[in-house]
Amino acid sequence: MLMLFWVALISLVVMLGAAFAVVFLRHYLAATAAASVVSLALSVLFVVLQAPDVALAEAAVGAGVSGVLLALTLRRVGLWKRTSDEIT
Repeated sequence: MLMLFWVALISLVVMLGAAFAVVFLRHYLAATAAASVVSLALSVLFVVLQAPDVALAEAAVGAGVSGVLLALTLRRVGLWKRTSDEIT
């Protein structure tokens, strides 16, 4: 029981940290990755709460499909451009 408490607490801290990162990051692709981390931490929290079906759906849709869709949207809109400064 105590182990589940610590896993839930760590998941909550990771989720809050990633949510603040989404708000304060200037690079859009990094913010997209942080939003996926929020979703993955939430799916871990759902597993702790004994809802594995909801956790699986959240991980697949929230982190997988939404992350890829946001990244492709950034590329399509032109906000995801690699310059020589970012490569090195």
